[in-house]
Amino acid sequence: MTPFEEFVAERLDGLLRYATVLTDDPHLAQDIVQDVLLRAQQRWARIEHPPTYVRRMVTNEYLSWRRRRAVRAVSPSTPELLDALSPPLDDPSIGYTERDAMFERLAALPRKQRAAVVLRFYENYSDEEIAAVLGCGTSTVRSQISRAFKTLRDIETTREPTGAPR
Repeated sequence: MTPFEEFVAERLDGLLRYATVLTDDPHLAQDIVQDVLLRAQQRWARIEHPPTYVRRMVTNEYLSWRRRRAVRAVSPSTPELLDALSPPLDDPSIGYTERDAMFERLAALPRKQRAAVVLRFYENYSDEEIAAVLGCGTSTVRSQISRAFKTLRDIETTREPTGAPR
């Protein structure tokens, strides 16, 4: 097994999870990781610290992504098809409302703020590590995270029903 194949075998799941949290779309996350790994494989011998380098490539690909997803509503034509599309009753993902709410809130953030928050709280990166991945200064990282928290607080405030205790 080549060093690149060993890296992919060891790190692919983590890269896919990271990209999924960034994009909130598992299919787009797979596309991004696949594109990044193809480019990384071509220059693998020159990459000094592969985990950091590849994670930065994933982040940059996410930040520069220009394609927009088209939302299409497709109605099932038969009740059988509708039943087939419904999640099974024993599906463990049904109870993940907290996770879904978190993804929804993260989706409201601008891309750089979202990347900074995900790197801080999902990947446990320090300000210096986040700055290296995003290609900015540590003060910019702190500013991005602060602005993200303000946006998240504003979102939470607008969602609370009037008169509800905080």
